[in-house]
Amino acid sequence: MLGKILLIMRSAQHTQVLQDTLRARGHTVLIVQRALDGLDIARKQMPDLIVTEIYLPEMSGRELTTSLRAEKRFADIPILTILAADKTAERDQCIAAGMNGFLDDPLIPEVFPLLIEFFLSGGSSDVHMDTGRLDEARSRYMHDVVKGLEARIRELERKNSDLQRIDDMKDTFIQLTAHELRTPLTLVIGYTRLIEDYPSLRRVMQNDPGFIPLMQGLTDSITRMQLIIEDLLTTSRIMTRKIELNMSQISLATVIRHVLGTYQEALRERRQYIYFDPSEFPETIRADEGLVQQMISNLLSNAIKYTPDGGNIYFQCEVTGSAVRLSIRDTGIGINADNHERIFGRMNIGGDIMQHTTSKTTYLGGGLGLGLAICKGIVEAHGGKIWVESSGYDPQRMPGSEFVVVMPLAAAPSTKPMPRIKRLDSNPRKPLL
Repeated sequence: MLGKILLIMRSAQHTQVLQDTLRARGHTVLIVQRALDGLDIARKQMPDLIVTEIYLPEMSGRELTTSLRAEKRFADIPILTILAADKTAERDQCIAAGMNGFLDDPLIPEVFPLLIEFFLSGGSSDVHMDTGRLDEARSRYMHDVVKGLEARIRELERKNSDLQRIDDMKDTFIQLTAHELRTPLTLVIGYTRLIEDYPSLRRVMQNDPGFIPLMQGLTDSITRMQLIIEDLLTTSRIMTRKIELNMSQISLATVIRHVLGTYQEALRERRQYIYFDPSEFPETIRADEGLVQQMISNLLSNAIKYTPDGGNIYFQCEVTGSAVRLSIRDTGIGINADNHERIFGRMNIGGDIMQHTTSKTTYLGGGLGLGLAICKGIVEAHGGKIWVESSGYDPQRMPGSEFVVVMPLAAAPSTKPMPRIKRLDSNPRKPLL
């Protein structure tokens, strides 16, 4: 009788002998090396017979058998293992775990196919154990399972401790880097202002207009660096749960207008249209204006980056009870469902890092991977929540994404406010002359 046979084993020698012999006899052979992969394939493919080794990565062949036997659909599927005939105690534990029989090790190509075909045709195990011997085998098997489980738990705890230590190192690095960069950048900003006002330099610029774009490029780059450091500082506060709220009555529509103003040039270059009706917004809400502005700026930047040229971005708002619901919807590439939660994590960067390009507005441009994590921290500090809705990622169909923010109309401050870096205007004092 021919059948579909699943081989779960790490031994290349056993695998080669079994697959060559069984395929030569017309059987369909499925092969995996890991126990967990074996469980997945068994559940998807429903083989007619399973051959497994006892010692596998993650879990033993006996534990794999017990796991399968716990499911009714695998109650009658023959499960065999490869084991030398003189290993009586180990064979007893295999029977206690639910295995049906054994292929003698070493494998003999003229013999083992007959045993496999015997089980495929409905044959049952010829191994008989009295009650006392079976109970003893089960006891030893359960002892081995518990002992192995304890060892795995300890190993997981060790690895989890290592991962936590690495994560703490990453958080510490972000905090230290942000604070270390803050002081020299403040000096650079001050010196830049002094250079702009320096009489000799202003005379040079009067005689050489080509010098003005150079100064503009310098101030634009400093502004970009300042925004990056501010993101790092905000992330640091989120990580340490010390994000501060400097509360006041603010106009959400006014904040959005200001943010849109900073992206006008990018929106023109990308030929993207903004749909924004201020009449939908409440007159005021109680919140931290600077942080709300940062949150909206990050969400708009994302919408611009992941929407192709000529696309649309929609701002919508409504008040429901004591909360305000703000959404930013785009006509971009969309987001797969399995990424809806992941994108709000720190350092979440899509694509190949080697192809990374830094930009807040270029189509599919990159960044630090902190923007949405910052948005989440800001919203939650206000007692709100944020999520994304999208039917999936499709750069051809462009299903778009909608980021939804729900916040109280009047949030309470969590900590005392801390001084922030004052940003350079993205269009510093005009004219430079």
